[in-house]
Amino acid sequence: MATILVAGVDLFFRGKLDALLGTSHKLVSTESIDPPDLVIVDIARVDPDEVADAYPDTPILGFTNHTDTDGLRRARAAGFDRVVARSALAERAGELVEELVG
Repeated sequence: MATILVAGVDLFFRGKLDALLGTSHKLVSTESIDPPDLVIVDIARVDPDEVADAYPDTPILGFTNHTDTDGLRRARAAGFDRVVARSALAERAGELVEELVG
């Protein structure tokens, strides 16, 4: 079971991720004491550079709306391991998480 830190993710989408990933992964917030195996970030709500600096040795999956091309670029420049549109994450959450945490 992977511990996945969700940063800047609204409650509605967090619930959706929780349902998509099922019981095979544990979603936590920044208040958790568990070190994350993966960080999932809403690029529109959190500074990509700050996240990359805070979790340099943890895979990071960033997402935003497909129209936020600046946000997608900033996340790639910050060194996120994967950057996708929100819709792609909703469709392929399990597959993307498995790619990053094995």
